[in-house]
Amino acid sequence: MKKSILFSAMLLCSFAFAQKVGGDKDVHGCKGSAGYTYSQVKKDCVRVFEQKIKLTEVKPKGSSTSMTAIIFSKDMKKAEVFLPEQNTGSLILTKLGKGKVWKNGKYILAPYKKTGYQLKKDNVVIYQ
Repeated sequence: MKKSILFSAMLLCSFAFAQKVGGDKDVHGCKGSAGYTYSQVKKDCVRVFEQKIKLTEVKPKGSSTSMTAIIFSKDMKKAEVFLPEQNTGSLILTKLGKGKVWKNGKYILAPYKKTGYQLKKDNVVIYQ
């Protein structure tokens, strides 16, 4: 009897532990502890720090400089921006007509120099 109770307790504990380890997936199945977040544009889990297009904060508020990453849709009509202060995920900007500018409310993404981009908020450059 004692052995079966002990065995049951051990089984329950191991099952509870298994639920906690690796149980940090979001609603899309992206594992946050492995650095993954969901991309609305790619419709898949991505690692923001591995993206090709990264912008650096222009006027850092503290002692460290933050970065943001941008992912474009295949047709280049949407730009997804992963802002550090955006706790709800990413921000989707939409291309305006045939121009080279993407916009969402107060945010504007525009080409900068030959191969870069600038992200503006209220017409002030915040990342480039």
